[in-house]
Amino acid sequence: MASIEAIRKAQRAEGPATILAIGTATPSNYVLQAEYPDYYFRITNSEHMTDLKEKFKRMCDKSMIKKRYLYLDEEILKENPNLCAYMAPSLDARQDIAVVEVPKLGKEAAVKAIKQWGQPKSKITHLVFCTTSGVDMPGCDYQLTKLLGLRPSVKRLMMYQQGCFAGGTVLRLAKDLAENNKGARVLVVCSEITAVTFRGPSDTHLDSMVGQALFGDGAGALIIGSEPDTTVERPIFQLVSAAQTILPDSDGAIDGHLREAGLTFHLLKDVPGIISKNIEKSLNEAFNPIGISDWNSLFWIVHPGGPAILDQVEVKLGLKEEKLRATRNVLSEYGNMSSACVLFILDEMRKKSVEEGKATTGDGLEWGVLFGFGPGLTVETVVLHSVPVETN
Repeated sequence: MASIEAIRKAQRAEGPATILAIGTATPSNYVLQAEYPDYYFRITNSEHMTDLKEKFKRMCDKSMIKKRYLYLDEEILKENPNLCAYMAPSLDARQDIAVVEVPKLGKEAAVKAIKQWGQPKSKITHLVFCTTSGVDMPGCDYQLTKLLGLRPSVKRLMMYQQGCFAGGTVLRLAKDLAENNKGARVLVVCSEITAVTFRGPSDTHLDSMVGQALFGDGAGALIIGSEPDTTVERPIFQLVSAAQTILPDSDGAIDGHLREAGLTFHLLKDVPGIISKNIEKSLNEAFNPIGISDWNSLFWIVHPGGPAILDQVEVKLGLKEEKLRATRNVLSEYGNMSSACVLFILDEMRKKSVEEGKATTGDGLEWGVLFGFGPGLTVETVVLHSVPVETN
């Protein structure tokens, strides 16, 4: 009889988990940030709140966002006036939208990732689905399995209500799944729509308006596996290590609460300050074992919680302007899409490297870091190693 250790060894993969494909998707409806304050105050019947509208305009101006994609359009909002009020009971209407549209948008991103991967979807062994937009049973993981026609035996994990750091969490979980299950191919999907958080303005809850100025809708998908078959698979980024930590003195800094009026958003402390004060500790813990201490020698994929976070991180670490260029570009073109953001930035970096003919996928650099920031204040830190690009 084989020993337990021999059985266990045979179950494990050799080599690190690797991102093999990336896909992204957005709703077709979009808004231009410069026009959004007029639209937002009109659609929520709040045009009489002139001082508040001026504050909101300033928020939108400072957001560094040009455009956001939103499933909710004028027609849907007119049919659901309670969504436009500040705190009217509206959870049923929000849930009716989310339980259908979140997996549907996730499917669009997953189809693109599977197409890029180029392998039969029957080879997908695990599914990790993440959303902060609504909850349901059976969940989005089940719905996506049905929408894509995955095998009924696919091993599913559903993550709800994690928030903006979860783009890092899904990578950490997929890494463990891929490396501990030989032959595993993990489909990771983050899908977010603001139907659960959209609401009218309030002069007593300005942090809710910050959310209205920042958040957008989008979905990202990855295929992750170890021991890639390079005759048919094209490895992009290796996942070298992954860590999660709660920042000190950050209790209550970012909160979200599910209520009859939907998911409410609260900013209670100096989030950019707390992150910038603690970020170097996470970097040291991640890169000291590798022997890297020059943060400008890395490529950077940072959750764009807002421009103030990016500005303070840049200053604190002495980063060159180009380091956060991909992150700032995703913020500008899509807004803050919560967990899906870092997947969009990964995709942007991959495309740019291919376009520029660089030898590696990570801005021409070998090593990189991915940061997810979110409620808690929780930080996910993922060390990435770029795989050389096939140029022939």
